[in-house]
Amino acid sequence: MNTGWRKRLQRAVALMLTGAMLLGTLLLGLLALTVPDTAHADAPLLTIEGEDAELSPELQVVTEIYGQPKPGYSGSGFVWMQGSGTITLNVTVPETGMYSISTRYMQELSMDGRLQYLAVNGMTKGSYMLPYTTTWSDYDFGFHKLNKGNNSIQLKAGWGYAYFDTFTVDYADLDPLNVQPVLTDSQATPETQILMNYLTEVYGHNIISGQQEIYGGGNDGNAELEFEWIYDLTGKYPAIRGFDFLNYNPLYGWEDGTTNRMIDWVNNRGGIATASWHITVPRNFNTYQLGDFVDWKEATYKPTETNFDTAKAVIPGTKEYQYVMMTIADLAEQLQILQDNDVPVIFRPYHEAEGNGGLNGEGAWFWWASAGADVYKKLWDMLYTELTETYDLHNLIWTYNSYVYSTSPAWYPGDDQVDLVGYDKYNTIYNRYDGLSGVPNEDAISSIFYQLVKLTNGKKMVAMTENDTVPSVKNLTEEKAGWLYFCPWYGEHLMSDAFNYPATLKTLYQSDYVITLDELPDLKVNQPNPSAVISPESASFDKAAGAGQDITITLTLNGHQLTNISKDGVHLVSGQDYTASGSTVVFNSSYLSTLPVGQSSLTFHFDGGKAAVLKVNVTDSSVVEPTDAQLTIQAYNGNTSASTNGIAPKFKLINSGDTDIQLSDVKVRYYYTIDGEEAQTLWTDWSSIGSANVTSTFVKMTPPAAGADYYVELGFTSSAGVLPPGGSAEIQARFSKNNWSNYNQADDYSFMAAGNQYTNHNKVTGYVNDQLVWGIEP
Repeated sequence: MNTGWRKRLQRAVALMLTGAMLLGTLLLGLLALTVPDTAHADAPLLTIEGEDAELSPELQVVTEIYGQPKPGYSGSGFVWMQGSGTITLNVTVPETGMYSISTRYMQELSMDGRLQYLAVNGMTKGSYMLPYTTTWSDYDFGFHKLNKGNNSIQLKAGWGYAYFDTFTVDYADLDPLNVQPVLTDSQATPETQILMNYLTEVYGHNIISGQQEIYGGGNDGNAELEFEWIYDLTGKYPAIRGFDFLNYNPLYGWEDGTTNRMIDWVNNRGGIATASWHITVPRNFNTYQLGDFVDWKEATYKPTETNFDTAKAVIPGTKEYQYVMMTIADLAEQLQILQDNDVPVIFRPYHEAEGNGGLNGEGAWFWWASAGADVYKKLWDMLYTELTETYDLHNLIWTYNSYVYSTSPAWYPGDDQVDLVGYDKYNTIYNRYDGLSGVPNEDAISSIFYQLVKLTNGKKMVAMTENDTVPSVKNLTEEKAGWLYFCPWYGEHLMSDAFNYPATLKTLYQSDYVITLDELPDLKVNQPNPSAVISPESASFDKAAGAGQDITITLTLNGHQLTNISKDGVHLVSGQDYTASGSTVVFNSSYLSTLPVGQSSLTFHFDGGKAAVLKVNVTDSSVVEPTDAQLTIQAYNGNTSASTNGIAPKFKLINSGDTDIQLSDVKVRYYYTIDGEEAQTLWTDWSSIGSANVTSTFVKMTPPAAGADYYVELGFTSSAGVLPPGGSAEIQARFSKNNWSNYNQADDYSFMAAGNQYTNHNKVTGYVNDQLVWGIEP
């Protein structure tokens, strides 16, 4: 990974390019256009003439340019956008989802394209270079998420100077993401084929969790730091572990244990291994003699720091060619060890080649791309051929890093040497869709995903092979962004709040959509010691006095030994919380009664193989919920850390009666302890009825109650509308003290420590016309 500014800038440019694709959307004018509920099967949802959009005063509707007619337009003319101006529209769509945006336009000023900016619902979506064309041409701006109801779309001139005839919005015709499990290497090992089979099975249905380890003895030699951090936060380990072969090289190479850790991760822990290859060259290649020792400080992978001539590296007989062959030999030695141990690898060599874009290596961050696309593809072919034919290595799933520049397809090595397409997402700081910076960017970048799917016409899977912020489950599922896996870089890219919200990561890892290490199947051909299993895998417990019973679990150990049992990363106490004897574990009711209402996960750890998880569904029959409620309130907490500077309740209000409820008559109260008197602020991050329609008031309780000395009351404006019978409204909120000091929410009355899905919650109260209709006040 290039940790310098150029890498971040490149990510930014890539996202900026995608954002501009939404450009077309915005041109659909502030005309409050509504997509018809019915349309011909072969007709788009909406097509609008440019002249029917809302145009800023700088723009004109014309039929000619400088006296030259431009025949072929539809309607009464076309919009001439020069060096400034905006085109705005409000579009109403029937459901939240992905929509395609396209335009019929002409741009005859610049062969290099003309830059424009796009915003949707007030958030900048980036920029796009409209290609040169002297005839009316159609252009597809890709797929973009629009919310159910009204959406504001705006196009703003960057370099301007383009003509717009019509714009079209239609349902996105998303690729079905059905990829055949056919590897490019017909001699692939059985384990490699089994892994490929599994990847294609889950692709488009789930996302596999991953994490890059630090290499070269970083973290003071603690390669497990990021993985234990994830486990302590979520109670789960990632399914994929990222490695790097950087330290196996002919210059200063040394054994940092990477290969052994890969074997352990796959064969002992049941995980999946992926690896990149930050292979270096001498800074002064002209004076370097093949085989010489070179200190690591005199080696680099940056083209600006070496006189290594990449163009010569593909010419047999040159010193550059011989050096590359030496690097391949060192790499092959490690891959052979892995193959001998039946370890398949998702292999990502010569990654991030195009860098900041361009055909001739002008944007390259790494030496292997500095001579341009044609040389790069020859270098890839050399590596592929040497490893598969000369070294007889067949345990690799070949992964190519792509971008979404107009030049990106020229770098693609070809379907016959690529099994998987990857994209490295670093957009937390630059070129965000929401216009923010310095806070996590949880966008699913679905437009980039589908551009990469299109790169191979859907024949190859697409993965987020590196990233900073992990997209949220909500964004991934709503936008149908079918990334095969995610894999945050190590250090701050995972563990800093500037890149990832811990609450989001916890929700992600504990969701059904994300596959974690404990959820992987056995991917080995011949497993001498299958993982231990438990029976049953789920159980129920009633917290009501006298109702709860011990839970007995039977272990099938398959040669393993139980080492411990944990919940959310904390070990249970043997002999107190549970007893273990032979192949039986008994959870004591005294411990089970401490679990919160909802679902809890108890993880069994063994001395080998994968962990097993018991799901315990905890209820409390002593609490009677209203049966004739006019309003039902469901909830869960987005942030379940005991100590936190932000409480994040999420609510779903359901009209369980038979008449409309005016939302302006409704109040919702969430009870908590403030833990240090201080002014507070609440933000509504998202609401199905519009964040602007949600109001909030903090109320100090006199006297306080058990678990509560404050409540925050949510209300609704008259613009929020009504809830019809059976209808629902969602509100995702968070609040903090203005000095950002911590709350201890573990003992808060309304706090739900477990669960990441809406469930009836009677410790949140609801009122209609100031009358309590839901929940129990503390």
